Amino acid sequence: MTGPLAILMGPMGAGKSSVGRALAAQLGVDFADLDTLIVEADGRTIPEIFAAEGEPAFRELEAAVLARALAERTGVLALGGGAPLHPDAGELLRGRPVILLEIEEAVAARRLARGTGRPMLEGSDPMARWRQLAQERGPTYRDLAACRIDSGHGGPAHVARTIVRTLQLDLPSGPEKETE
Repeated sequence: MTGPLAILMGPMGAGKSSVGRALAAQLGVDFADLDTLIVEADGRTIPEIFAAEGEPAFRELEAAVLARALAERTGVLALGGGAPLHPDAGELLRGRPVILLEIEEAVAARRLARGTGRPMLEGSDPMARWRQLAQERGPTYRDLAACRIDSGHGGPAHVARTIVRTLQLDLPSGPEKETE
């Protein structure tokens, strides 16, 4: 099966993008963030898509972009928190090197307090919504995960090294020479 060397999933704030970039750098491969690929494909931001089309339409677009990314990408792919929930996603992700980045609520709260643009957390109590989503999505995450990594302790490079060891991935032996 071709496709990404590692696929990162987990709840919002787990560090999928930052760990993904660190992992790709350590492996000397490309990094892709599914949310970025969606924005590139659609031309609007995630909040704009949610506002204009609603969550169901966003999830259909997300599933289509995921299928394309799994077919075309070979490096590290970070998924949005809801991407694994689409009915087609389970079949697409099963048997692949899917890493569940797990995080404690207190760490997620600290990380999410710094960010914006998360339409799924809008409302008067974002952490109550985070808890609800984590509880709803957790069984699917655990079912699809080839392995589970605690991403709440240590920086992205540390978590990436843990993934390399866990998946027994080969690191480049030295500086890569550019070929033309």
